Amino acid sequence: MSDPFETAAAMLATDPALAERTARTLVARAPADPRPRLILASALRRLGRIDEAVPLLLDLAKAWPSAARTRYELGACLLVLHRADDAAVQLDAAVGLDPTLEDAWRAIEALAFARGDTAQESRAQAALARIGQTDPALGQAAEWIVLGQHDRAEAFLKPICQSRPRDTEALRLLSCCYIVASAFDEAEVLLRHALEIRPDFALARFDLARALFLRRNGQAALAELSPLLACDPDSPAYRNLQAACLGLLGDDHGAEAIQSGLADQFPDNPSIAINHGHALRTAGMRDAAIRAYRRALTLRPATGEAWWSLANLKVGALTQADEAVMRGLLARPLPAQDRLHVAYAAGRCAEDAGDIDAAFALYQLGAGLVRQHQQVPLPDWTAELADNRAVFTPAFMAERADWGDPDPAPIFVVGLPRSGSTLLEQILASHPAIEGTMELPFIPALAETITRAGGLAALADTPAATLHEWGAQYLAHTVIHRRLGRARFIDKMPNNFRHIGLIRLILPHARIIDARRYPMASGFSCFKQLFAQGQDFTYDLGSLAAYYRHYLAMMRHFRGLAPVNVRTVIYEDLVDDTEGQVRALLDWLGLAFDPATLRFFENDRAVRTVSSEQVRQPIYRSGLDQWRAFEAHLAPLAAGLGDALDTWRA
Repeated sequence: MSDPFETAAAMLATDPALAERTARTLVARAPADPRPRLILASALRRLGRIDEAVPLLLDLAKAWPSAARTRYELGACLLVLHRADDAAVQLDAAVGLDPTLEDAWRAIEALAFARGDTAQESRAQAALARIGQTDPALGQAAEWIVLGQHDRAEAFLKPICQSRPRDTEALRLLSCCYIVASAFDEAEVLLRHALEIRPDFALARFDLARALFLRRNGQAALAELSPLLACDPDSPAYRNLQAACLGLLGDDHGAEAIQSGLADQFPDNPSIAINHGHALRTAGMRDAAIRAYRRALTLRPATGEAWWSLANLKVGALTQADEAVMRGLLARPLPAQDRLHVAYAAGRCAEDAGDIDAAFALYQLGAGLVRQHQQVPLPDWTAELADNRAVFTPAFMAERADWGDPDPAPIFVVGLPRSGSTLLEQILASHPAIEGTMELPFIPALAETITRAGGLAALADTPAATLHEWGAQYLAHTVIHRRLGRARFIDKMPNNFRHIGLIRLILPHARIIDARRYPMASGFSCFKQLFAQGQDFTYDLGSLAAYYRHYLAMMRHFRGLAPVNVRTVIYEDLVDDTEGQVRALLDWLGLAFDPATLRFFENDRAVRTVSSEQVRQPIYRSGLDQWRAFEAHLAPLAAGLGDALDTWRA
């Protein structure tokens, strides 16, 4: 005969009304037994009759203070009554009494997310990761991953995956380690294998969508998100990633609408307020973005990303009072991510105030913290240059001059960050024949594929049909970003200068604009900038100098190979003679001059780079020589640049 208490408890999930009636019968039969009263209270909570459930639970908690499930039910009721602080006390008591009580941990996680309490949220996630695994070994690995101990988890998981290749959870956990290390190909292979075995594995599909997004493949990420959103359209994690993907694909209004909805739903979460601010900034709504960032700081004054987001607007959004608050934050313990963001923001404030020594010290502090967390070593640029020179010779290029796709639509803007590339893009995108897109990921992704397949040397054996196909695939990938249907479009990925040889092979009639700036100015502007991702060379002055020299050498090599298709635009010349430079550039592109290009700051297109607010203003000269105030601190940069300081224009 089945246990009547277990039967009643099982009804809670499927028919709480029947569970209520059954529980009342059991209470009448056994008034001294707490179990039917707890089932009754749980049924009442599920039926929305919180006022009836709470007195029952208070009596039970008083009589049996060590009953974890009672504490959980009481905490859940208090959450419905918006008594979050009291609920947190009961939920913490529940998991203290029973650390395996999954429902309580999920409630703690949800409450922490709503409040933006990342430490408590991580604590709950670590517990859920551990107790959610039937295999204790995988539970331990899952906990390590949540706690950020990815190297430890990876070493532990690799032999498990080798010995159990159909263990989908082990595959997913190992893929999480690869994602953190930016080894997206390896992560994708594992996740797709896991989904072949178990197509309904929602966690694996979400992680796959996340990996695809981090590779900047928004279309593919949305395709993986689609079935997840169909099953759970209210999931904040799914919706947040959906908004990020839409932003990546240029649907700024769609992204902002989702972020706005999340901000309304979770008004106490500073991370959501920041994401909303980012969406507003991209769409050009600066004042609303500032309010969103300020909202995050109201909720949690130590939110470093909000401080940096305000500083990164570069429009005087921070005050002297803000600087005092940030210095106070830096004087006490802070999580590393908050500390590095606050350091950069405080550095910007100090620079604006003319306190050069303090500003540089703060920039150094932030850069040092970034370097501590860098996962991937810098490439061997000397070897990269040698490989390009060895493969892309005049004879090699001449033989393949017309093998790629002949479409002349693409205009690539390359160079170092902070060298005027966004300004050039904004000017050109104001021409009625040119569409600005964004920093498109397709060329770097193709280059990565070629590297894995044998490196540049393998291009010698690549047939003409394949090169043409690669060019056609690139153009097909860009269609979704070409919303205006103009004849030409811009791909403004600065580091594509490393792939000019590949671009010339697959798109022989594309034009390549080299946006160049005086190396000391460019280098300092990079050093004081905290980039959202990538640009790992910018956090050390020596690495910056080496990268600039590498860039010059690469540009000189490819400009020599294709002088008709590669043109250098000097930022300083563009500032001094904007109209003359723009006219010459358009003439080189085969386009008639249009006055709208000189009113680029009136263009309301979305801008996603750190220069977004600067290119919404007319050109000004004040930023050209900002580096000179820091010259004494930039000696390592000057020493590393050497003769490039004199030959950089050539």
